[in-house]
Amino acid sequence: MANTVTGLAVGALLLGAAACTGGGDGGDEKDRKAVPCAHGTYAWSRVTREQKLTGLADPITLKKKTDSVSVPIKPVKGVGYKPHVTATGLGVRAADAIKALGRHLGTEEPLADPSESKVPEETSNTFEAHTGDLKGSYYAWRSVALVEADFTYTCSDHGPEPVKGHAVTWETVGGGFLTCDDPVHEEDPSRPDAAMRTAARENCPPGSRAAKSA
Repeated sequence: MANTVTGLAVGALLLGAAACTGGGDGGDEKDRKAVPCAHGTYAWSRVTREQKLTGLADPITLKKKTDSVSVPIKPVKGVGYKPHVTATGLGVRAADAIKALGRHLGTEEPLADPSESKVPEETSNTFEAHTGDLKGSYYAWRSVALVEADFTYTCSDHGPEPVKGHAVTWETVGGGFLTCDDPVHEEDPSRPDAAMRTAARENCPPGSRAAKSA
């Protein structure tokens, strides 16, 4: 899974095997034969893509110019994202559903599947920046590009009832290190960067351009 940096610039519910309950000639449900449903179709709705805050540094003030900075990032308490799928019936495999969502969105990199670790990891990490001549107030954070969507999975025109579900995954993990002197600017307004805005509000002086624009 690719890592990105902005400015300088995610528990799995593993669902059963891909099978749908096929109709029989009658009799008890337990006697009905499970038929493969590997070639069903997904219809997607309520798709959201948003940068979510996973880690935050303490406010940063550099009193003299320096060409590099290293700051610890603390995981946001109670926040964690693990790729998973919930569904109301059999016939959907979590990994297959998430791959289908990636195809639907046309993502450059595969979306995170249920084998990925929960983001953020429990341990803190460090953000390092090398930009030259840094001085003043800055903010730094870690984030995950979260993707959520509802779906309906249909086996075939004559198969069992469609399965409805919800998928949670992420595209990338990243973060940023920015000056409080500049207004907050989202690179892609179609994917709100709540992480950047929260970090600016939390870490920048109240009268700074970043804090006022967040």
